[in-house]
Amino acid sequence: MSSTLITAITELDRSKYKTKVYAGGHLIYADEPAELGGTDEGMAPGALLLASLGSCTAITIRMYADRKEMPLESIKIDLAICKEEEMSKETTISRKIEFTGPITDEQRLRLMQIADKCPIHKLLSNPIRILTN
Repeated sequence: MSSTLITAITELDRSKYKTKVYAGGHLIYADEPAELGGTDEGMAPGALLLASLGSCTAITIRMYADRKEMPLESIKIDLAICKEEEMSKETTISRKIEFTGPITDEQRLRLMQIADKCPIHKLLSNPIRILTN
């Protein structure tokens, strides 16, 4: 994440529940699966949240590995969020990170530490206040 203000705009008309999401000159769709009445033409909002964390984590790791000239070939991040009924006291996101390439155990350990430096990880790890007008 950059130090500039990040914004997004969402629009939903009478469609069930295909939502346009605009950010930074890009358009994607969010939706609900058919079994929840959606059209299943986009990722569910929770999946978008996981995608944000996963992509930010991978980018942060890649930037560090490239800067340190580590022989990291690829990064795979598997994410899951707990069920809604389990969120009464705490929301749990599990994240499994796999690396390919001839990296040492020491490099692997350092990359796992760097994963937690991802701006979205920091954002989600702190208290969040949402102001609605």
